[in-house]
Amino acid sequence: MTLLGKLSWDALPFYSVIAFIAAMVVVVAALLIAGIITWYWKWPYLWKHWFTTQDHKKIGMMYIILAFAMLARAFIEAMMMRAQQAFGLGAESAGYLPPEHFNQLFTTHGTLMIFFVAMPLLSGLINFVVPLQIGARDVAFPLVNLVSLWLTWAGGFLMMVSLVIGRFATGGWSGYPPFTELSLSPGVGVDYWIWALMLSGIGTTLTGINFVTTIWKMRAPGMTLMRMPLFCWTSLCTALLMIYALPPLTVATGLLALDRYAGFHFFTNDAGGNVMHYANLFWLFGHPEVYILILPAFGVFSEVISTFSGKKLFGYTSLVYATMCIAVLSFTVWLHHFFTMGGTADVNAFFGIMTMVIAVPTGVKIFDWLLTMWGGRIRLTVPMLYSLAFIVTFVLGGVSGVLLAIPPVDYMVHNTLFLVAHFHNMLIPGTLFGMFAGIHYWFPKATGFRLDEKWGRRAFWFWVSGFYVAFMPLYILGLMGMPRRMVTYEVEAWQAWLIAAAIGAILIGLGIACMFIMLYVSIRDRGRLQDVTGDPWDGRTLEWSITSPPPEWNFDEVPVVTRRDEWWYRKQNGEMQQKSEDPGDYEPIDVPKWSLIGPSLGMVGTAFGFAMVWHVWWLAILTGGILVSMMIGRAFVKDRERAIHTEIIAQHARLWNMAQRGEHP
Repeated sequence: MTLLGKLSWDALPFYSVIAFIAAMVVVVAALLIAGIITWYWKWPYLWKHWFTTQDHKKIGMMYIILAFAMLARAFIEAMMMRAQQAFGLGAESAGYLPPEHFNQLFTTHGTLMIFFVAMPLLSGLINFVVPLQIGARDVAFPLVNLVSLWLTWAGGFLMMVSLVIGRFATGGWSGYPPFTELSLSPGVGVDYWIWALMLSGIGTTLTGINFVTTIWKMRAPGMTLMRMPLFCWTSLCTALLMIYALPPLTVATGLLALDRYAGFHFFTNDAGGNVMHYANLFWLFGHPEVYILILPAFGVFSEVISTFSGKKLFGYTSLVYATMCIAVLSFTVWLHHFFTMGGTADVNAFFGIMTMVIAVPTGVKIFDWLLTMWGGRIRLTVPMLYSLAFIVTFVLGGVSGVLLAIPPVDYMVHNTLFLVAHFHNMLIPGTLFGMFAGIHYWFPKATGFRLDEKWGRRAFWFWVSGFYVAFMPLYILGLMGMPRRMVTYEVEAWQAWLIAAAIGAILIGLGIACMFIMLYVSIRDRGRLQDVTGDPWDGRTLEWSITSPPPEWNFDEVPVVTRRDEWWYRKQNGEMQQKSEDPGDYEPIDVPKWSLIGPSLGMVGTAFGFAMVWHVWWLAILTGGILVSMMIGRAFVKDRERAIHTEIIAQHARLWNMAQRGEHP
């Protein structure tokens, strides 16, 4: 073993023109971004006010930036797969991608979309919104929040590095042995997958602990559990699922790492292990993960539908109990992912029934949202359009899920494109549409100006039409018997449907392009789109009672809550009192100082993961020691907070008073 472990010139992407071009795009983009920041010398500003901040709102926004960067890469990979299958009719050399590269693409696409797009999107939105909705000045553990963010970024960095140095795994996003065992995958791809998931998984677990504590302990006076906005309820259940569902994944990837690094045989059937142990551990995480991704979107739709219907939520209590039922039932369905792996009829029947039962509380939610709209004065804004599209599309996906919960049907289609269609049919409307609706809805709160409505609608229509054109053909192909993950095929009847799916992917690509244009236009025209009221949608919950963007300390005075939809009630009853502008009426507010421990841990964690991937043991020992030393050293730091002086608070209160009088500051 050399000083650089497995690293050699062979790690560079000269094995394929496509891989080389992709690597160059990543390198040039990184250099371009670094060059622009250096040209304008924004490094000190970014370091102090963003990278090291413990402000939960900025941390939330950095999660969302990571998600959109990863979405761009994951979408390009999806386009490459659709193009390959559209032209893959014929012999083994059909199409333009070799099988090994195609396998890498579906592995990275799935890994990115689940762990580095959907998860950061919901973590970002929860970070930004929840403390504001419960009337808290901060999260329970601000530093842990910063560390969680940077551990997620560290996992994302490793994913991007794998595009330039070495090759990624080919075993699918679920990493099933024996495809990922050392004997069949001797390269470093599986190790990249393991360490990227390890780092981001630890960060996500910490996020779950942080938000359960925040919601449980830091609610404003009077904010009882049954007065919380629905988004807080779905965030609480999501955080609990993160705490209980992520550890099985960490254990599974840790045991797989021991198999690969130390010659253990936890999952090697012919050496005393059992592959089914991995399958159980992975799906004990994997199915609750589906609800980790979907529940926050349910919360967003509840807020959006209520606000843009001008009504309180119909059946609030039933929505709360339905959310809790879904969270509990999500742990009772994991075995339906391997109905075909030898379970008895009784076991399969139990898990089939439990899978169908979970549709009941989901149906309750759908009816509550419909009845909320019933008789309301509906405003068809972009967030509302995404909510309506979700209801229709998600119901279709749910019906296909009930079909898959029937073991005999599952036997027929479980390894076909029908499953791919169902999976995307649940997660695109159930996660992405929800997150897009939430970003549109809370963007004015974060920035002080709205997103451009025209480009938002264009993006919406391309996304929705593209979704149907891209994924409905996959249901048909699944019923025609086309297995998933085929790089080439010889059934001519499949090709027309695959070309249609590729056209759908192009439409989705236009939707993503419209989103980036919308962002550019919105920033360019922020004067026209400015909101000085802090309440552009006539909202109902506490976050709309403060300025946009909110101050670092969130609330000048901690609000006292007397009922649900507190802000709406105050507006309807003329209780929007002007705030005192006298500094003597306020107390100084302590906020956390900026801390370099978060980004430092992220950078050292990335180096540690890279060293483990390439077996550079001296670097692994060094960075591991630094990680432990940094955590111990942090315990000795005493000066961790700074005070916001009363003059600044009073000045902010004056701005809020002016906004309520309709005056521009």
